[in-house]
Amino acid sequence: MKNKTVGIIGAMPEEVMGIVELLSDRQEKKIGERIYYYGHINNISTVVVISGWGKVSAAMTISTLIHHFNISEVIFTGVAGAIQPQLNIGDIVIGKRLVYHDMDARPLIPQFQIPSLGKIFIETQTYQLQLAKKAIEVLLNNLIEYNLEKHGITQPVLHIGDIASGDQFFSSNQQKTNLLKNLPTVLCVEMEGAAVAHVCEEHNIPFTVIRTISDKADETSNIDFLSFIKQIASRYSVDIIKNIYSLY
Repeated sequence: MKNKTVGIIGAMPEEVMGIVELLSDRQEKKIGERIYYYGHINNISTVVVISGWGKVSAAMTISTLIHHFNISEVIFTGVAGAIQPQLNIGDIVIGKRLVYHDMDARPLIPQFQIPSLGKIFIETQTYQLQLAKKAIEVLLNNLIEYNLEKHGITQPVLHIGDIASGDQFFSSNQQKTNLLKNLPTVLCVEMEGAAVAHVCEEHNIPFTVIRTISDKADETSNIDFLSFIKQIASRYSVDIIKNIYSLY
């Protein structure tokens, strides 16, 4: 573990500040407009940072983690809007493949294809998928203290599949319908994961994108989104990270 340095990113303070509290020997360094919190979790060198919303913010943040902090692995944790009807608020998605839903350079190249990589989907390595799966299964088997019934959540489910990213907040069923016409396998949408995966892919850095479903990405999403992050998703993130570190 001596040469292992894990970078943990969330788009909003609520998604990662609880993880910052897990750091021992904590220090801070401001680079640009971001504060990077670094120290150790379970004796593993770790850097935690709030990226801010959107692909550019995420790409900028992960690039700094790679070039300044020499991270060897990345975990992105946060929330997402459900696209498939079988996903419910409180469910968790591990990104098996990441895709930009707003990449479109037709007719020069096919829709959604990433020019620098020559492909549409960026795949997560099997080891990272299995590690996150085990950690989340532990969480889902120990949810009594969460008082989920208060939030209308019964039994959250883990899903592994495609996550789409783009600089757009989904808040209507029409947006979902339009997306599924072209990317029918996408489970949920957010604004950063594909950018993190893209930079990691170019630098051969293993990555994991974990998203908790905070809303249905429809006309009610702006109501569900903020309250869920504060009351449930922030706690999910802390416990998932604890579980991952216990498996390293």
